[in-house]
Amino acid sequence: MQSKASTPEEYINELPEDRKIVIQKLREVVLQNLPNGFKEVISYGMLGYVVPHEIYPDGYHCTPKLPLPFFNIASQKNSVNIYNLVIYGNKEIHDWFVSEYPKHSKYKLDMGKGCIRFKKLEAIPYELIGELISKVSVEEWIEMYEKTIKKQK
Repeated sequence: MQSKASTPEEYINELPEDRKIVIQKLREVVLQNLPNGFKEVISYGMLGYVVPHEIYPDGYHCTPKLPLPFFNIASQKNSVNIYNLVIYGNKEIHDWFVSEYPKHSKYKLDMGKGCIRFKKLEAIPYELIGELISKVSVEEWIEMYEKTIKKQK
């Protein structure tokens, strides 16, 4: 369900009411914990938090005209998803998140390589997501990305 919205507000306003509340709360958590330098955009039809070209001119290796993605929030058909490449590219942060998750939610973790799906909206561990967002600075993310993810391609 890729959105055609051009701003975060448009994206949120087009959602059903139950999703609107959840996505807005996730957005607030992200914005409160997002390290300096990242920028909020619409990316891949969802809320995106990226390293802008002014900081990292190379952009994303898959599509260099796009800024380097860091974190995304999406309302999908059957779930609310977050996408975080740090979890995919950093085993230490991945393992930390997996071990902390049960302390914040009674539901089973539904996770792909860099995607976490929440089918039960009440299962979203907002505080843990805030911690995840704050773990990596722009500079650390660029270094991590170049060493692990970009190198693989």
